[in-house]
Amino acid sequence: MILNIGGATLNQTPLDWQNNLYNIREAIGEARKASVDILCLPELCITGYGCEDLFLSNWIYEKALAILEEVRKSCENITVALGLPVQWQGVKYNTACLIKNQEILGFSVKQFLPKEGVHYEPRWFTPWRAGVVTQIEINGRSYNFGDIIYPIHGIKVAFEICEDAWSGNLRPGYKHAEQRVDLILNPSASHFAFGKTLDREGLVIAPSGLFNCAYIFTNLLGNEAGRMVYDGEILISQKGRLLAKNTRLSYKNIDLLTASIDFDNPDASPVQPVLDSHQKEVEFTKAATLCLFDYLRKSKLKGFVLSLSGGADSSTCAVLVAEMVKIGIQELGVEAFLKKLGADAILQKIPEGATDEEKRIIITGELLSTAYQSTKNSSDVTFHAARTLAESIGATFYSWQIDEEVDSYTRKFEKAIGRQLTWEQDDITLQNIQARARSPIIWMLANEKNALLITTSNRSEGDVGYATMDGDTSGSIAPIAAVDKHFISQWLLWAEKNLDYPGLAPVNALHPTAELRPADKNQTDESDLMPYAIMVRIERLAIRDRFSPVQVFEALKNKDLEADELLIQHIGKFYRLWARNQWKRERIAPAFHLDDFNVDPRTWCRFPILSSGFAAELEELNRLKT
Repeated sequence: MILNIGGATLNQTPLDWQNNLYNIREAIGEARKASVDILCLPELCITGYGCEDLFLSNWIYEKALAILEEVRKSCENITVALGLPVQWQGVKYNTACLIKNQEILGFSVKQFLPKEGVHYEPRWFTPWRAGVVTQIEINGRSYNFGDIIYPIHGIKVAFEICEDAWSGNLRPGYKHAEQRVDLILNPSASHFAFGKTLDREGLVIAPSGLFNCAYIFTNLLGNEAGRMVYDGEILISQKGRLLAKNTRLSYKNIDLLTASIDFDNPDASPVQPVLDSHQKEVEFTKAATLCLFDYLRKSKLKGFVLSLSGGADSSTCAVLVAEMVKIGIQELGVEAFLKKLGADAILQKIPEGATDEEKRIIITGELLSTAYQSTKNSSDVTFHAARTLAESIGATFYSWQIDEEVDSYTRKFEKAIGRQLTWEQDDITLQNIQARARSPIIWMLANEKNALLITTSNRSEGDVGYATMDGDTSGSIAPIAAVDKHFISQWLLWAEKNLDYPGLAPVNALHPTAELRPADKNQTDESDLMPYAIMVRIERLAIRDRFSPVQVFEALKNKDLEADELLIQHIGKFYRLWARNQWKRERIAPAFHLDDFNVDPRTWCRFPILSSGFAAELEELNRLKT
């Protein structure tokens, strides 16, 4: 028995019924043209995965079933699996429906619901018990509902739905193997994280040998609902061999992957070459730019505005927008890229006969406006770095001084309190007013351009509150808030050479600095805080792994990072600043989840705004100095 098995990833949007239905139909149409026998589409692809508390409503389930009926009609001469939420007898479930030649065969129900990190499924859905099958009635017809084995096309087919496969020895695949299932379908909404593709391969390839079956995993694609990005990964394996894997993080609405599977002679099933990259720098570039692309087009705004300081963070954001344009044009073509963005009018500004590079520069200039906002504490070096980068990528570049605004606020405040402010006594006050004075005018530019204002805070700044609220945190999107400053510095060096951005050279020659103190004070970020390479080691243990201060020290003291006393000092500083600045993290602009953890309390990491500040734990840490 040889069957053509396919997976199609979809770029869906919560509640965008017609878009979602269109993509599903297009995927089915492409699969039919490719002579696919069984097609697996992603989890909750009818509604979108990110509907959040709308899954607590009743009407969304009725709408999902109405769309399912439209999908059913499109399944002529093909078998299709796709995800949708189903409500039965007042209980809400996450299901996968299997349709063969326009006939619904049943609804398989998810047995394990993720509840950690970015996931809250038990808030909305109820898990199903293994081995239980009941009947559900929809529109007067009865269907199988539960943990179903489907005898179709001469083989046995069953499901694992996303988290089901991540459930260790309890995963449904073990029982499927006992029942000699030939093919397991896994429709998923598995969020992207660096290196996660290797974890997925571990859940698909070797287990297909353990379960003695073929296995297909199909993930959602793109920035679906604002924060999480799905990489659109499709994996097809059989009895321990990877047969096919697609290239992740596509700008397309649909990506179809097929494999011919010989169920009688598995060694005869052909293996396709894998072109996807696991390199972290590549993953970051593709994931962050796809996030920006989808966020921009789905928000229906006209571009991005960025306060470009010449430093690492704002330069990273500028390059990501430029790279978004480059990748989008390469994958979709100029016309399709602009049409998908709703920016067709830019086509009229591209002269006939323009080269590909000229087109890219023009489009970048239309989509990205930058401004260098100087004070008397700003340097010619950072101005040169900002202007050089903006001009090299084609971004629109403005520059203006804000000393007049800073002086006006300062004089008014000094008059009110009856004394002059000094750097010795009022350091934070004098720094923050500069950052905040930049906010109103850059917002004016964003309003005038009808664009998204990018805020440039990174995860390391979020850890310790090294950012001015209503200043450098002002913005409507925070594309690098999920990655640490140490990685950003490394990525900029990599991007200069590997992505061909020579305009980054002046940026990469600088030490990170806020430039908010007078030049003679030699301000740098690391002198204000600690070395970023140390901070990222502390952060992963303290936040990702939830170690106590003493546990962090015990884990790092023999790593030859720095002297023990200095390490204790830095660990203590990290915990004090972390506890003090939760209120700032509560106000981070929408940020993309890119790593295996982040500090956004609306997705991964919740922490009380008010606490002891680890007083007892830090006292215990300090006792180690003696």
